[in-house]
Amino acid sequence: MPGSVTISRHHEAVMVDHTDAQRLAAVLGEVARLLEEAGPDRLTDAQVAALCGGQPHHREELDRWIRALAGDLHHRV
Repeated sequence: MPGSVTISRHHEAVMVDHTDAQRLAAVLGEVARLLEEAGPDRLTDAQVAALCGGQPHHREELDRWIRALAGDLHHRV
């Protein structure tokens, strides 16, 4: 399907339609903004830990990962 994104893990593939991929990229971009923003809307350390499954990840690492994923989605759609 033109404009779709395939996300695979092992041998199983999941199709995400174009509109959903665009929406996901926008949400990821907003999360990245909230990670680095200085002010009352900035994600707290506890929120960042929750996004990382409770693992003690660094805010900058999560920001880089989210931005890379969002950029890849933007590029594919």
